[in-house]
Amino acid sequence: MTEASKAVVDEPAATAPPDPREAGTQLRAGLWQTINERYPGSMVTRDTYVPLARHAKPLAEARLVMISSCGVHLTSDRPLDVCHPFGDFGFRRVPSDAAPADLTIHQLKYPHDDADRDINVVFPIERLQEMVREGALGGLTPNFFSFIGYNMDPKRFERTVVHDIAEAVATEEHADVALLVPA
Repeated sequence: MTEASKAVVDEPAATAPPDPREAGTQLRAGLWQTINERYPGSMVTRDTYVPLARHAKPLAEARLVMISSCGVHLTSDRPLDVCHPFGDFGFRRVPSDAAPADLTIHQLKYPHDDADRDINVVFPIERLQEMVREGALGGLTPNFFSFIGYNMDPKRFERTVVHDIAEAVATEEHADVALLVPA
């Protein structure tokens, strides 16, 4: 366990903040509760939150991994399953040195016309490569990770996709920091 991890573990537990989905404006009050009633288990709820970790080193010295729910993968990869009613429980590794021309978006759950023109809209691979060249980041892990964010079984998703990506980031990619990019 790193010193940063120990510091986070030793902090007293804070009271859980209010659910941010209920704090802002929305179509109607209680919308998320209705969704959870109609689709049991589709909403992940937590009574406690994991505090953010402190940086162990400056970003200019850190190795970054990107993890995205945009469904990007190499054009040579097997496509993600966009037709299964519960979602795809797999992910794809995307080499961090890949060129945008070698990538495709395999996703039906959001419009990606703009991202088809510029992949950096949902998967900022070129911007991260530039940041390394400019010295703002110490480096990139050999692979980034992408999956389809649509999923109707969040517990299974957490046990499979989340677990497997986290294990790969820690044991194979040796990232210092992760950039989570929703789509």
